[in-house]
Formats: sequence, C-alpha cells, structure tokens
Amino acid sequence: MSDKPAVITDPLTNRGTAFTLEQRRELGLIGRLPSAVETLDEQARRAYTQLRSQSTDMARYIFLDQLHNRNEVLYYRLLVDHLQELLPVVYDPTVGDAIKEWSRDYRRSRAVYLSIDRPEDIRVSFESLGLGAADVDLLVCSDAEEILGIGDWGVNGTDISVGKLAVYTAAAGIHPARAIAINLDCGTDNQQLLDDPAYLGNRHPRVRGERYDAFIAEYLRVASELFPQALLHFEDFGPSNARRILERYRGTYRIFNDDMQGTGAIVTAAVISGMKVTGTSFADQRLVVYGAGTAGTGMADQIHAGMVRDGLSETEARSRIWLIDRGGLVTDDMPDLPDYQQVYARPAADVADWERGARGIGLLEVVRRVRPTILIGTSTDHGAFTQDVIEALCVGADRPIVLPLSNPTERIEVMPADVIAWSGGRALVAAGIPVEDVEHDGVTYTIGQGNNALLYPGLGLGAVVSGAREITDGMLLAAAEAVASQVDPLPRGAALLPPVRDLRASSAIVAEAVARCAETEGVASRTHDDLARAIKDAMWEPVYGSWE
Repeated sequence: MSDKPAVITDPLTNRGTAFTLEQRRELGLIGRLPSAVETLDEQARRAYTQLRSQSTDMARYIFLDQLHNRNEVLYYRLLVDHLQELLPVVYDPTVGDAIKEWSRDYRRSRAVYLSIDRPEDIRVSFESLGLGAADVDLLVCSDAEEILGIGDWGVNGTDISVGKLAVYTAAAGIHPARAIAINLDCGTDNQQLLDDPAYLGNRHPRVRGERYDAFIAEYLRVASELFPQALLHFEDFGPSNARRILERYRGTYRIFNDDMQGTGAIVTAAVISGMKVTGTSFADQRLVVYGAGTAGTGMADQIHAGMVRDGLSETEARSRIWLIDRGGLVTDDMPDLPDYQQVYARPAADVADWERGARGIGLLEVVRRVRPTILIGTSTDHGAFTQDVIEALCVGADRPIVLPLSNPTERIEVMPADVIAWSGGRALVAAGIPVEDVEHDGVTYTIGQGNNALLYPGLGLGAVVSGAREITDGMLLAAAEAVASQVDPLPRGAALLPPVRDLRASSAIVAEAVARCAETEGVASRTHDDLARAIKDAMWEPVYGSWE
C-alpha cells in the first residue's frame, strides 16, 4: 500500500485544502480532503479568523500549537503576517503559562530529549533524525533551570526551545526543517513537578557538579561533530551555569547564549541610540544594573566591552559599573558571591560610609552616590524605580538612559509614563514590555521595546550565512549597531529601538552587518560577492513551492 497519504500527516509537507486536484490524485489523497481547493491566502484568512475567536492568549497559544503540528507553512504564514501581535502569544509571556501545564497538556513532541541519566544516548538521539552534517543550521537547547523569571521547570521547559525556533523562522527565515529544539533533562528542583503524577521528565533533583559538566561537554562535542555548520543556541540556563558554559566554550564551539549575549546586545543598541542624543561615548558612561542575575550581568559585560573599545582599560571600565542584587550593592565582602558577580563587586572599603538599610546599600543611595548615566532594571521588583530614584538620577545626569526591562507588566521596575513625568521628559526610556505612546507636556514619547527578537534572529542568520566559526564580541556589537541604525532617536520623544512589526526586514539588516563583521574579523568560513542577496536568498518564506 502506498505511503503517499503520509504527506498530510507531516506538518512540513501537508498543505491541507491547498492541495490541487492533480496533487490529490498523484498523492493518493482523493476523498481525503473537502472538494474546495484553496490558496494559502484563503487558508491564512480562515486561520486568523479562527485564532481571533479564541478568548484568551492561552487558548490562542494552543490553537497555534495545533496548527504548527498540522501545517508548518500555514503556521508560519500566520506568524509572519501578524508577528507583532503574535510574538507575545508564541513566546514570552504566554509560553510561561504553557510551560507550567506542559506535562498535563502534552500534545506532541517537537523536540529532542537528552537525559543526563543516559548521556550515551545523545549520539543515537541525533542520528535517529536522519539528518546529515550539512542539513542543520541551528540547535536551540535549554536545561530549563531559569525559565523567563518563573524558575526551574525541567522537561516542561521544552517549549522555550520550540518557541525560540519559531521566532528564528518567522523573524529571520531560518528553515524549520534545518533547526532542532532540544531539552536537556537534568532533573528538577521544582517539588511541585516531582510530586505531580503527570510530570514527564526525570523524577529526581537537578544534577549538578561533575556529572552536569560532563553532560554539557558531551552534548557540545556530539552536536558539533554531527552538525558542524550549526549555531548552538543556549537558552534559560541557571545563572550559576550560563556564564560559566559560555566563557568555557565560546572559543571552541559556535555557541551563543541569548540571555547573556542577546540581552546584552539589545541593551547596547538602546544605549547606542541614547548616546546619539547625549553626544557621549561608552567611555563617558556610569552604569547601575538593578538585578544582577544572568541577564543583568550579561548587559554589564556588553557595556563594559563597549567602554574598553572606546579606550578605557579593563579596570577603568569595571570601576564604572555597579551591580545591585537582593542583598543590595554587590561588594567584595559578601559571602558566596556567584562567579558572574565577582568581577563587578565593589571594594567594601570604598563604600563603608554609604547608608545601609535592611537589605544592604539600596538603589536610591547608589544612585545618589554614583550619579549614573544609565540605569537598567532586570530585577522583577515591581515599582523599584520610585520617583525619588528617578529624580535623583536626573540630578546626576541631564539625559539619563532608563531601561526597566523586567516583564511582564506586574514585574516591571517602573512604567515608562512615570519615568517621563518624573524626569520632566528628560529621561531616555526603553522597556521590556510593549508600551503605548506617552503624552507629556505636548510631546508624544514612543517607547521602544527591548525585545531580544529584534536581534538574535538576525544574528543567527548572519552567523549561518557567513559560516562563522564563533560568535565574537565584534559580531554582537555589529548586531547592536544594526538595530540602533534603524531609528533616529534625535527628535524629542523618538524611540531608542525600532518596532517589532518589521522584524523580517530588521533581521535582514542585522544579518548582513553580522556576516560582514564575521568576514572582517576572519571568523567566516564562507564569503559572498553580494552579501545582501545571499541573506535574502537564505531566508525561507512560508509559501507552498512547486511539488516534487
């Protein structure tokens, strides 16, 4: 019996009602579909109407997930056509709610699951996909220890990798058949999951130490051997591991950590735009980061790198950065400081006379003493940037750059409208959430969103097209500058970052800048006479091609 009808069960080949009558006869689909033959446009209109009829974002997420499992071209057509509207549905914040119920709502596997209890299965797991060395451009993996600020969700975190790949494809045209989502199941310390009979992951506490390190090393070794052209994207690893893994392996493998490098680069883009307004350079900045986890220290790293590029020594640059965590200002006398904070810890003797509260040296005291030009929030401490803090910030800087990046809305450090009002319109603001325009004193302020999707899809595409052997700091800066180049921040009230509605075009601009930098720095394994054309040709489009 022919296996041709399998084309309607494979989401990569299924066209549903768009199969022509001739294709239906050829493929043995007569009687398997309604009589009408639709265009992709007609299918997309129906799907969007069905989507809009769903009453909640979670219902929309499930609808899109089911469409993804049925017809990938139609799914991505819907995303591309409505990307700004649907990004918060297919990824943050809705994916966080989906992850909490992932095991209970399990529908279909869209990932490769690698267990720390069976590291010997890593190779066979990948080989079972039937993909060759030249067939894969991108792998996104997560061990799900620190999911979007909601913590450790074990195998439930699989949809982080799936969702990230969906954004890569919708925003930058990474071919969905050339990308792999991976869950690294290292156990979980989430007792709620361990006690849940429906939980589908390893039922033991999260493995750490030597076994964990060996597991990561084996994953990188096998993945890079089998898929030597692929970018290895790391997502939502715990802070104790994310920086350490990146620093250890970034010179050996084509590795990228979006929480550190991508987030840092998008913040750098906002700062670059802000510096165009203030007429200053990185070397002129004083940075306070409120929330010194993986994301916050990654931002500090990127701005530190900018300071060094602008002429400061490593030590001078570090002296211009202050981190604040749960225990207040990070100082070198604090016990058990994580390694990623140690490099920025302030000498305790230097701040011995600073005012202390119940949680150490607080934000307001640091702002008053430091007079920062840039204040970043990654704390999820809602309301932490009070009126006193913003007013003190404006005493020390005429046009301070204020970036409250925590999300969702109930976790943001301050609403941009308040920053504008309290600063008298002087502060330059971008946020981590979508925000409506702010009216103040006759001026309309457009608030750009510090969304990593503005950067990492284009960065990945540029790395793929150039065959970059590693992701360098120069490539990250090139991506940040390419994002910043897409706005004119000089008019009063102008945004620091471009809108996400034009992500396909934006990603192409970022990709070209990244690929060009890779060539210049000598890490590209492929060059192109017409790089812009090569970028465009590499971007997969969600259309039904000729049937073969």
